[in-house]
Amino acid sequence: MYRSFVVREPRKGEFVRSIEEKDTWDLPAGELLIRVHYSSLNYKDALSAKGNRGVTRRYPHTPGIDAAGVVEESTVATFHPGDQVVVSGYDLGMNHPGGFAEYVRVPAAWAVRLPEALTLKQSMMLGTAGFTAGRCVEMLVRQGCVPGEGDILVTGATGGVGSTSVAMLAKLGFAVTALTGKNEPAFLLELGAREVLARGKFLRSRKKMLLPERWAGVVDTVGGEYLETAIKETRYDGVVTSCGNAASGDLTLTVYPFIIRGVRLIGIDSARCSLAVRERIWQLLATEYRFSQLDHLASVITLEQLDGAIQRMLAGSLLGRVVVQLI
Repeated sequence: MYRSFVVREPRKGEFVRSIEEKDTWDLPAGELLIRVHYSSLNYKDALSAKGNRGVTRRYPHTPGIDAAGVVEESTVATFHPGDQVVVSGYDLGMNHPGGFAEYVRVPAAWAVRLPEALTLKQSMMLGTAGFTAGRCVEMLVRQGCVPGEGDILVTGATGGVGSTSVAMLAKLGFAVTALTGKNEPAFLLELGAREVLARGKFLRSRKKMLLPERWAGVVDTVGGEYLETAIKETRYDGVVTSCGNAASGDLTLTVYPFIIRGVRLIGIDSARCSLAVRERIWQLLATEYRFSQLDHLASVITLEQLDGAIQRMLAGSLLGRVVVQLI
């Protein structure tokens, strides 16, 4: 038997969350049975926990799009009992029982060996948020962004993806401007931001097709008008990475930033990218992109404290990363 955080729908449209005792035989088929040591809380988990059908189709369900732990059973030659692994993305925690449980069973293709330089706990301090940030940062670098040749804007900077992006970019030597709706300048400056912008002072007139050039690159986690303004302010040959829609999934603008300034807008996905990409990004997170503030970026909670953390995330009052300890 093991403990699992379960979301149920006792009446249509009404969702309740509790910790239940379950049996590993109830888990779906998969080549790996993993004893989960740590998970982490992401916005997608909070949406699943409140009954968002765009994330999770059927209930009862155990959220948790991240899991880090030790293989207990394996039916494939590539993994053996005792191997330390990280599982994130794919359908974990969305429609497949996720990491908010002491055990998960998953396809072997979903698992990545834990980099030697990281502990299981540190991997979940990063989690999907840090992995997504790593993909954004790598894309900026691959597309030609160079430290010392222009400022990088990070929107939603106090969130999981935003805060880890700020820290990684600062570690690499970029001048980072952090955009946030929270009054937390000290937090962002400690992560390495050179400047902190208040969200309320950022938006410009939507009637303007272009705005004065400011950014060599952008990591956008919120979408909507903030992404629109960021694109219009991106300088010639700049790069904008888009990985979230916390503010809105809509984007209304003309083609002029792209055909006059050559701005490149690149979508970043963390759920369906290949195993080769996953292994490469996790190695970067453990080495070149690793920042000294990692241990101070995340708070650690128990399964019993998870429901309260979900409520705070939905209310927009969480800061940084939240790690769920399961052992």
